[in-house]
Amino acid sequence: MTVATHNNDKKQAMFNADYPKNSIDWLTRLIAFDTVSRHSNLALIEDVQRYCEQLGLTVDLTFNNAKNKANLFMTVAAGKNADKVNNGLVLSGHTDVVPVDGQDWTSEPFSATIRGDKLYGRGACDMKGFIACALTLLPKAVQLSNSGQLRRPLHLALSFDEEVGCLGAPLILADLKARGITPDYCIVGEPTNMAMVVAHKGIAVYRCRVHGKSAHSSLTAQGVNAISYASRLVGYVDELADELSQRLDNDALFDVPYSTLSVGTIQGGTATNIVPNLCEFTFDYRNLPHMTQDDILAPIQAKVAELTAQMQARAPETGIDLMQEESVPAMTDNDSGELQVLIAALTGDDKRHKVAYATEGGQFTNSGIPTIICGPGSIEQAHKADEYVALSEIERCDSFLQKLLDSCTVDK
Repeated sequence: MTVATHNNDKKQAMFNADYPKNSIDWLTRLIAFDTVSRHSNLALIEDVQRYCEQLGLTVDLTFNNAKNKANLFMTVAAGKNADKVNNGLVLSGHTDVVPVDGQDWTSEPFSATIRGDKLYGRGACDMKGFIACALTLLPKAVQLSNSGQLRRPLHLALSFDEEVGCLGAPLILADLKARGITPDYCIVGEPTNMAMVVAHKGIAVYRCRVHGKSAHSSLTAQGVNAISYASRLVGYVDELADELSQRLDNDALFDVPYSTLSVGTIQGGTATNIVPNLCEFTFDYRNLPHMTQDDILAPIQAKVAELTAQMQARAPETGIDLMQEESVPAMTDNDSGELQVLIAALTGDDKRHKVAYATEGGQFTNSGIPTIICGPGSIEQAHKADEYVALSEIERCDSFLQKLLDSCTVDK
């Protein structure tokens, strides 16, 4: 659902309309919104919406089914001297952050604190720092647009629920497709220390539920041990993981150069003297871009069928369920060569990096939009207590985005 809104009668924001003029103040403002994924992000989105509308921009929102979360998309239009065929550049960021529960923070996580040369707070690097820099850039972009000097549109996309499966971005992309908007490029501002990341792995998360048959442990022949059969499947997953690491088509440019399989949780059984009738475990698969989920799903499904047949030969009511819980596509570098050249020129660093973590970048590339990842801060600081971004990283991002804007400007 898309709503273009200019309603001045909205509930009073948590802040007044005197918006920040620099990225540090913007980051401080953004961190103060508790946008942990289990909470609504609407207060932040509506605050940014009002800011954009004060700049004369039209904001489009797409909501989740519960209407308690929203994506934001807006465009600074190209000026009268724009390139004839140009669909613009997207600056993309997610507004949600991970929880702070159980973490030992030395300062309030939702109140930005500067200590030395670092700014601390949940989301400081992942990834409200980039959003702050993008929002600081907007007035300059609007000024260029109004003067006719912006030769390509500049888009801003802010999503919800990236941290729990990249759930918001597909709604933005579906809305853009319906409106006939296909941006030329996208920059996702996840923390990379302002290095250029050109590809990342995909991720798929599976839950396996093994249904056995209970019996007294002195009468094991009368039962079907769910834990035992689950352990056989776990062992097979580990064997596949070893095979993946030995493939000849692995990619040495990735920080982990092969696709990975990893069992993450397992639970089952009620007492030592009872043959367990249920065991569950989860595993994730992080695939190189040229590989698919079928590369591991097909052999695992075959193993599930084999084990199920063995179980049902003893008790027909037993079996194994395999369910997918999460899927985020890999980001490829197949079509981003021109964008890579531009980013290398703007950053002064032509090194291309590939990473194991997943972002919304894969959803953009799957939609035919060449994408790279480049943003302030280090992924090593993300999700931790005392998350921080170095102030110098914010300065570097400000400089990068200004150069990016300059590259979109008509020569005087």
